[in-house]
Amino acid sequence: MNLPNPFQSPLQHPFARSLVTVRSWPFVIDLGLAACGLAIFFAIVHTCQYWLGTPIPVVPISHSIRALPVYAFYSIVRIGVAYLLSLTFAITYGYTAAYNPRVEAWMVATLDILQSIPVLSFLPPVVLAMVALVPGHQMGIELGVILLIFTGQVWNLAFSFYSSLKSIPKEMLEASRIYRYSAWQRFWQLEMPYAAIGLVWNSIVSVAGGWFALIACEMFTMGDRNFQLPGLGSYLQTATNSGDVRALLAGIAVVILIVVATDQVVWRPLIAWSDKFKFEQVESADRVTSPILTLLQRSTVLSNVPGRIWTSLEEPIYRRMARTKTCRIVQPLDDDQKKSKNSAGLWALAFVAVCLVSWGAVHAVIMLREVTWPDFRLLLEGAAATFLRVNAALLISALWTIPVGVAIGFNPNLARIVQPVAQVLASVPATAFFPILLIGLVRIGGGLGIGSVALMLLGTQWYILFNVIAGAMSIPSDLREAASLYKFTRWQRWTTLILPGIFPYLITGMVTASGGAWNASVFAEYSKLNDRTLSTIGLGAQIDAATDAGRFPILLLATILISLMVVSMNRLVWRRLYRLAETKYKLLA
Repeated sequence: MNLPNPFQSPLQHPFARSLVTVRSWPFVIDLGLAACGLAIFFAIVHTCQYWLGTPIPVVPISHSIRALPVYAFYSIVRIGVAYLLSLTFAITYGYTAAYNPRVEAWMVATLDILQSIPVLSFLPPVVLAMVALVPGHQMGIELGVILLIFTGQVWNLAFSFYSSLKSIPKEMLEASRIYRYSAWQRFWQLEMPYAAIGLVWNSIVSVAGGWFALIACEMFTMGDRNFQLPGLGSYLQTATNSGDVRALLAGIAVVILIVVATDQVVWRPLIAWSDKFKFEQVESADRVTSPILTLLQRSTVLSNVPGRIWTSLEEPIYRRMARTKTCRIVQPLDDDQKKSKNSAGLWALAFVAVCLVSWGAVHAVIMLREVTWPDFRLLLEGAAATFLRVNAALLISALWTIPVGVAIGFNPNLARIVQPVAQVLASVPATAFFPILLIGLVRIGGGLGIGSVALMLLGTQWYILFNVIAGAMSIPSDLREAASLYKFTRWQRWTTLILPGIFPYLITGMVTASGGAWNASVFAEYSKLNDRTLSTIGLGAQIDAATDAGRFPILLLATILISLMVVSMNRLVWRRLYRLAETKYKLLA
């Protein structure tokens, strides 16, 4: 079978081309694409020159508005590289977990723990490891920062791809066996299209998470060592610390401009393109459109060159596939699972993992001997307080994001207006709004006890919102039309169509939002405003204070407590809900 060309335009049909005259300037479009390619080339060259230069841990940050374009460029590069790494890891990890029952439970539990650990808990080992691996070059520090941003982006992508694979109708997987698809064909023609909508919407919230982590990653203190890199995150943080409101507003305005441009140039075309992968038997009359995607489809280069390249490679690839056992013999659906049980590679990987865990456990026990009983008691009290705040933030987020997300997903006209606004609000670093909220809390005489929940909402609610939008958009139009035809009441529509339809996406959003709330607790429970430090009891505050003071035993014990609470929630709540989503609320072909 031929793989779909994402740049194929309906205007390329000979009959349609004779009737449509809108394709009048393909040369201008190709020239613009060439200019974009040239700009990307020079950006790569400049980035490589900077990364291969002499390491400078602390770069003076200018508050001049003229410096903002350069800072924006460095931040965009870091977030872009981190996103590409996140997408690659998410697809690999999700695919492995979905099709290997023996390690699936362990991989999902590990993913749930990692996505709930605050970024600052990864900070010391990641930065020190990267600086040691690439000594003498700025690349070591940059890779450390990129990996920290990676930890704020990757987890919800991995959860989204995993849950999409688990919710593929069994009949479609059986059909791929009957038509003797190879693993490569099944991946590109069934699994990736089925997961496309969820991946696109979770990519939006992942990049938003990258902006959220930017301030913590571009400027931080680790014991007696300081790191400060040029970028929007360090610009916003230094402007906040110095009380320069003009520079702070200018930095936020630049972030908003970048987010709006990204929405129009990247996300809107991807949303419109992924809409064709909606699993439905009756085509919807309302389709998401994108002027940028229309221009790309009219490009002569993108329309012809990829097709010609694929045509030259297609025959050898399919000849090679035809010789494989998968394409010659129709195999039962459970064959992949049987093979995974006898896989020597999985046993080798498990052995390496056990060795690493054992080595880490021994060193952790030695380090934890330095923790005193008063410190441990304070951590337990903080764990209880942060746990209550995290769940309160989840509940408040779900109360408004579920109805709003369904309304946006069901109404493309509303989505054109609300989705860019929501993306802007989600992508502007929530930490940039913290000084404004903190000033308000100080003026009304309040503390961070209840105010920290409001701060957590800024980094939590978007995970649920964008997953609910993706779930609502993935509900087939024929089911919605059937509900209207049978005159379902609003209660019947919600209980029999909407909530079951969005349930897998909602669970993914709730799990990733929980991780976002734990990450936001570091900023919500401990903040500095000019020369004043505001804090409240909680694990986030103790993690932040331990990082500043270089008290790694406290940091390690706080991370362990978070992991224990996350594992308990995973086993008691999330795993059961995932199993329910895979069985009762799975869309059938």
